[in-house]
Formats: sequence, C-alpha cells, structure tokens
Amino acid sequence: MIRIENLSKSYPTPQGRHYVFKDLNIELPSGKSVAIIGRNGAGKSTLLRMIGGIDRPDSGRIITDSTISWPVGLAGGFQGSLTGRENVKFVARLYAQKGELKEKVAFVEEFAELGKYFDMPIKTYSSGMKSRLGFGLSMAFKFDYYLVDEVTAVGDARFKQKCAALFKERHKEASFLMVSHSLNSLKEFCDNALLIDRNNRVTYYENISYAIDQYNHSEKLI
Repeated sequence: MIRIENLSKSYPTPQGRHYVFKDLNIELPSGKSVAIIGRNGAGKSTLLRMIGGIDRPDSGRIITDSTISWPVGLAGGFQGSLTGRENVKFVARLYAQKGELKEKVAFVEEFAELGKYFDMPIKTYSSGMKSRLGFGLSMAFKFDYYLVDEVTAVGDARFKQKCAALFKERHKEASFLMVSHSLNSLKEFCDNALLIDRNNRVTYYENISYAIDQYNHSEKLI
C-alpha cells in the first residue's frame, strides 16, 4: 500500500509559482502494478521521484508499509571519482541484509558485464556503461515496488534481451510503478493507472486499458 495525503508540489516561475500537484490524496493498493499516464510535463516523473524519496513535496506526506526502490536504472547518483565496485558497495551497505554484500556486488559485476571497467572510476564510463551498471544495481535488490521511468532495457540487442528477461522475472514477484511513452509496455506490465490530466487532476483507474482509452480520447480533443 502507498497512501498519498494532502500532497502539494510547486516550482517558482517568472509568471509565479506553478503547482504540479495541489492537495493530492490517493491510495495505491498492495499487489498491483500502476501506470502513471499523462502528457509531457504533467508531473509523472516528479510524482515517481517523490514516492521514491528522491524529491520532496512542499507539503503533505507519502505513507507506505512497503519497500520501494529508487528509479530503475538511475545512474545520476553515482560518485564519479569512485569505481563501479565502490559505488555498488556503498549502495549495498545501505540496502543489503547482513552478510549479503559480497553476493550483491558479485551479481552486479556479472550482470553489467563491464570487465575491467568495474574497477575503474565512473567518470571514465560511457553513458551506456553507466546505464548497464545502474540497471544491474537496481535489479540486485528485491523490493515490493520498483519505480520504472522509461528504462526497461539498456545496451545492445543481446544485453537488452538479458535486461528484459530479468525485468519480467522481477515483475512476477513485485509490483511496478511505471512511467513510459510506450502505452503497450504499460499494458504489458501494469494492472491499474493514475491519469494526470491537463489541469493536473489525478484520477485512479482500476483498468489500465480504460485509462489509456481516456488518455487517448483527451489528447484527440486538443
């Protein structure tokens, strides 16, 4: 369960303060994967970041009795002067159970397939290498909810297949909160949906297909 209570989030603009959400109240049930649907700039990723604790609301709170991942594949939080191994160890110390550190580091090293670069500073990595490390690190830990913002597979065709297989494996045992421009991906992985309309109103739908139909209909009216 994830319950959002009286949540407001805004940003200052030259025209005044812009509210992305104002007094939002919604509850997401346990055991369901939820798509977050809306136009570009609607606040989908902002909401995902707040649920994951990366961004803070102006007011209100998010209550949960579940474990929630950081956004899958997030590579922006790596410390560039540290090696891939050192970055993974740092995260593992925060999230791994006692005695699991070596296992988690070994999982990421094997999955990311970075070879000698795993022991080189992150600042020497290409964007693709960072993505592979970020995806492997996200999948190394088991959460009740995985936050998915567009990233479902990275790398070349073979590595993308490897990512997709692991992604589907995690989906069998956990729920997703998912943002994607691919409506077909949302249908594949999600049961329910939050639809953010052009007035930043958020509506919860129990049927993902119906939510997508409502979104497509509203876009045609523009």
